[in-house]
Amino acid sequence: MIVCNSGSYKKLAGDTRNNWVTMMFPTKCRFNCFGKQSHINTCTRAFRDLERFGFEFGDFGFAGNHVHFPINVPKKYSLEDAEIMLKSHSSKKMFEMHPGFRKRYPRGSFWSGYEHHESTGLKNLEESSDYCRNQQLHHGVFVIDDCQQRLLC
Repeated sequence: MIVCNSGSYKKLAGDTRNNWVTMMFPTKCRFNCFGKQSHINTCTRAFRDLERFGFEFGDFGFAGNHVHFPINVPKKYSLEDAEIMLKSHSSKKMFEMHPGFRKRYPRGSFWSGYEHHESTGLKNLEESSDYCRNQQLHHGVFVIDDCQQRLLC
């Protein structure tokens, strides 16, 4: 009997699969918290902070009281773990940067318990990104740009 093997037994470095999921998180009681650009920027930065753990994000779509975004979840996290990480970190940052939210959410819960996610393959990733990008137009939301801009010298 001759034993044959196919070659190397090395593990590939890094995650080789794709786990793109489109998520939707509504705010608690569906309050319209994303009417100002500063709130949108804070939430986007909070989500992007988690890229250090291996998450990849597509385009964010804010529609007044909820956010849509495609995300590639690393294989070491389940969808439930990813949701908990995303919601807890972003709500913490929102309360830090905008203390007035404590008046609206005295119990400290910024996101609703509801979430929606659907698998997004590479073929319909562009369709999902277009849907996320056009949320303000789709829902007829006007965002006030209240971010400070630098003065030219």
